[in-house]
Amino acid sequence: MPTEPRAPRLAVLIDADNASPKIAAGLFAEIAQIGEASVRRIYGDFSSPRLKSWSDILAKHAIQAHQSFAYTTGKNASDIALVIDAMDLLHTGRFDGFCLVSSDSDFTALAARIREQGVDVYGFGEQKTPEAFRQACRRFIYTENLVPEAPAVDEPERPDSRPASVARSPSTAVPLLRRAIAQLDEDDGWVSLGGVGQRLSTLAPDFDPRTFGQAKLVTLVEKAGAFEVRRPAGGRVQIRLKTPR
Repeated sequence: MPTEPRAPRLAVLIDADNASPKIAAGLFAEIAQIGEASVRRIYGDFSSPRLKSWSDILAKHAIQAHQSFAYTTGKNASDIALVIDAMDLLHTGRFDGFCLVSSDSDFTALAARIREQGVDVYGFGEQKTPEAFRQACRRFIYTENLVPEAPAVDEPERPDSRPASVARSPSTAVPLLRRAIAQLDEDDGWVSLGGVGQRLSTLAPDFDPRTFGQAKLVTLVEKAGAFEVRRPAGGRVQIRLKTPR
């Protein structure tokens, strides 16, 4: 019997100072759709009460903590440790992709270097994440899309904590959808929804229907109001721009 193809092997590296423990369950559920989280490491000063919420859930998600004591203010030892480990893991050649969990633009160069090696990088961070880091990743997932609506219990407030962003209106996705369709446009204007999805991931690594309050791309297209959708019998969903009447 033919063997099933092996799921992509992923290294998940979490910056505890720039990621909330509220995302943990959603994070690993999302990563499971990409591949297997073979390595799960988190970096920070876990002697600090500020990271207690992470410490409480490490075992539940099989995350290995890497302690980085903050000996000097202004120097982020945990960031350096994460980068060193990422390069060590990269050069083993054992991984098909890296998941960098942080909203810190300091990891832009790391993401770019990993991709130079022909290895995919998936970024996970808040919507405030600088564009440079988002664009350096093959795909970037906003962590606001990974958390349940109810706030986590007993999580202390962080100085940099911000409320989850309100979902954008589907109509704000129209310019990007138009651009993707224009690059695939056939003579009759109809293009496959799957092709649009692939082109969107190239045009905007951070594109996600959930950012616009929709679970699926087809629902977003329908709600955006600027496109026609057809479902041929036995065929794939197709879309095109609405023609003026």
